[in-house]
Amino acid sequence: MTTTYQDAIENSNIVSKTDINGIITFVNDEFCKISGYSYDELIGQNHNIVRHPDVSPTNFTMLWDTILSKKPYKATVKNLSKNGNTVYLNTTITPILNIHGDIKEFIAIRYDVTKEVELQKSLELKEKELEFLNKTLEHRVEQQTKELKDLNANLEKRVKTEVAKNKEKQKILFWQSRMASLGQMLGNIAHQWRQPLTELSLVMFNMKKASVQNDDQKVIELYTDSKNLIQNMSNTIEDFTNFFNPKKEKKVFMVKDAVDESINILNKIILQEDININLVIKNDCKVLGVSNELSQVIINLIQNAKDAFISKDIKNRHIDITLEQKTLSDKNYAVLNIYDNACGISKENIDKIFEPYFTTKHKSQGTGLGLFMSKMIIEKSLDGIIEHKNYKNGSKFTISIPME
Repeated sequence: MTTTYQDAIENSNIVSKTDINGIITFVNDEFCKISGYSYDELIGQNHNIVRHPDVSPTNFTMLWDTILSKKPYKATVKNLSKNGNTVYLNTTITPILNIHGDIKEFIAIRYDVTKEVELQKSLELKEKELEFLNKTLEHRVEQQTKELKDLNANLEKRVKTEVAKNKEKQKILFWQSRMASLGQMLGNIAHQWRQPLTELSLVMFNMKKASVQNDDQKVIELYTDSKNLIQNMSNTIEDFTNFFNPKKEKKVFMVKDAVDESINILNKIILQEDININLVIKNDCKVLGVSNELSQVIINLIQNAKDAFISKDIKNRHIDITLEQKTLSDKNYAVLNIYDNACGISKENIDKIFEPYFTTKHKSQGTGLGLFMSKMIIEKSLDGIIEHKNYKNGSKFTISIPME
């Protein structure tokens, strides 16, 4: 049973273990492949063998302070391979404790996001170039216009034409770069769904502990939880990857089932962050679409609320979810409301939240595509509407979907 989980982690992630002093005691094949070192070259070496010289020492101070306090450390880490290539890895380092509660070793589970990071840097460079062009465009146009007027008054029309062409070219270039990156970023987001696999390392530890204590019931519970987690994540990733597939099959499903699936997927995060979910189902409603896509929208809204709770240091965390049937314009709709008490969205940002690439989070925590994609799913796939407004001391998202 343990071997199955270990294989699942090692086959889909880059894994290493170190002792309490940072000396490597285990690496899997994916770690050897990404680092360029062989297994024998790595075992017994300090983990800083793959450290990139550009990374600030304060990052490693923070890392050690975190894991030595028996807490998991999560970050996107810049590493240097043996052949001098730079790689970026989304990393989770988890302290493994013995039965006395002391740190026995550290396990690090990573996945490669080098392409996504490099793409993001390329987009940022293009945006800076476009920003510079926009800032200087007016001045250059004025200079050209003045010079051309002095030469020939008839050239003024040509100048205006060229300016319009330049602006149009900039718009095309801007959206081409956006759309070209969209596919890559969608793959990155789908890949990030595999991050919860790191929770399996903790489940394995608890399973081992339960096994030592001969708690067979606990072992069975942990096994079932892990199996359900892997299956749900696998289904979600597959559905997300096929998001733009025009041939995907739509079916009639219960909205409550999509809500329950979302809460089940996020159950451990909800418990870990001490979030109180209050679910009120006044009417269960049937709609036509892809159930997992609606689940993705709900998951995104709950995760956004969770991030807001953390960033704003909200202690008493509540998310209320209501579902009811309403008649709008002589048509029946399933109306799903999701409320939180995370202080809402600022006035300067409230009109931008559904725009692509807009985010108030750090770049390592958000791509700015979550609400944009949620809006696409609701409008294009479910033929519905998603709206937001600040409500009391938080946010209220309302999703209205025509009933089948």
